[in-house]
Amino acid sequence: MVYLLYGTINYLINKEITKIIKENNIEEINVNKYDLNNTYLNDIVNDASSMSLFDDKKIIIVNNSYIFTGTTKKVLEQNIEILENYLNNLNENTILIFIVNNDKLDERKKITKLIKKIGIVKEFNNIDNISLVKELFGEYSISNENIKYLIERVGEETTLLATEIEKLKIYKDNDKNITKDDITNLISKSLEVNNFKLIDAIINKNKNEAFTLYQDRIKLNEEPIAIIIALANQIRIMYQVKQLYLNGYTENNIASILKIHPYRVKLANQNSKKYDSDLLLTYLSKLADLDISIKTGKIDKQLGLELFILAL
Repeated sequence: MVYLLYGTINYLINKEITKIIKENNIEEINVNKYDLNNTYLNDIVNDASSMSLFDDKKIIIVNNSYIFTGTTKKVLEQNIEILENYLNNLNENTILIFIVNNDKLDERKKITKLIKKIGIVKEFNNIDNISLVKELFGEYSISNENIKYLIERVGEETTLLATEIEKLKIYKDNDKNITKDDITNLISKSLEVNNFKLIDAIINKNKNEAFTLYQDRIKLNEEPIAIIIALANQIRIMYQVKQLYLNGYTENNIASILKIHPYRVKLANQNSKKYDSDLLLTYLSKLADLDISIKTGKIDKQLGLELFILAL
């Protein structure tokens, strides 16, 4: 059997892999993992063709299976024909799973057409986070309002959500009711989410909200210089993502180019759509000027950032 699992929701892809392993009663010792960025297809096919030393069946998981996408990146020169030959003569004792962390496949490729014909292809691009959070809480009770509050604090990255939910469940123990106070007391606001809110307030010249968000960061003992750098970096990423997206790159391609997590690209893409590229560059320049003024001693770091916000 061969699977091709693709999409941007890593949590769901990992969940599907766990399901496949469980349904086939595969022991951990019979699960082999490869990365196509540093492994030749020939080695993977040789493993898939051979018998397991410990059991009748084994699972082979191949991460970063870029051969099924339109990427022109070639870390290794792969012999696709070797895989094509294997797919036409599958070893029934091997379950081969290819993982593509991309929102789409290249349907024109011969290898993509072949695996869709003889294997199982599943897409994991869309998710309803409200339903997911309810599922992850299981027997614990939480209102829709508090679910939205949790997502507002954590962000929509599913793996991080799952981690924070597990933390809440351990904290509550036998008390199955999750309250807003529980979330406030235990879950820290995501700096990524906070950065975007502060950027929105600054660019929209909302002094009151910007100053409140800034003071929240100071109360957490965050340095003004660190805030300036974080905001500048985020605006720079927003600008870069916006330009690359306009040039036809997918979110996963952009993540690879910028060497950042796909979730950061997704957030930056969503937020950059609200602003013109020149406006983003204007505020990036203003933050750079402020940084220079502070580092050259022309103004105190905290006063400088406060005056920057008040001058909006």
